[in-house]
Amino acid sequence: MQALAFWLTVGALQLLTAVHGGPQQQRFVAPDITWSLSKVQNFAWENCGPPSEPAIIKSLSVSPDPIAVPGDVTISASGANTISLCAPLKATVILEKKLGDIWIKVPCVDQLGSCTYDDTCTMLDSLIPPGEPCPPPLQTYNIPCHCPFKAGTYTLPSSEFFIPNMDLPSFLTNGDYKMRVVLSNGDQEMSCTKLSFSLQAEDIRAKL
Repeated sequence: MQALAFWLTVGALQLLTAVHGGPQQQRFVAPDITWSLSKVQNFAWENCGPPSEPAIIKSLSVSPDPIAVPGDVTISASGANTISLCAPLKATVILEKKLGDIWIKVPCVDQLGSCTYDDTCTMLDSLIPPGEPCPPPLQTYNIPCHCPFKAGTYTLPSSEFFIPNMDLPSFLTNGDYKMRVVLSNGDQEMSCTKLSFSLQAEDIRAKL
């Protein structure tokens, strides 16, 4: 579950906005805005590290497919970690977009794309200040939202989130994407997760 939580943090910030229960008119604002996300589809995932890694996702379901934006998404997940995950917990994200028959690495621009986040624990603290309760449904199911993450098994039953309107930068437009997220502490790899999905966006300028 921790791997999922950090993927949501670094690879799908819009879902964190939804977890916080933002109003339907709220927009996720990215740099160089010219596109508005309208659909996410073909979502798939897999663990990419050895079975002995400290943190793994056991199950993850996202529906419907496609997901309309804005709109509701239903997520269920379970995961486990065998050791406590403590700061500094680094996340290394590699995001690639398919162009023809080849995959092109998306560069890191303003903390979006193929980026390295040296201290994701601090990122979580900035999103949810320490001392504040974790947002539902995390609090409901005793899923932590701050470091350290104690060893254990965590389960998120089927839960509904609202994805608000989201504006995208020009380098994250229509196409097929794959993402690899590696969590590490020092020289030790904690987890590795691969994700794939397709995005469909509309040109905002065409609506003006």
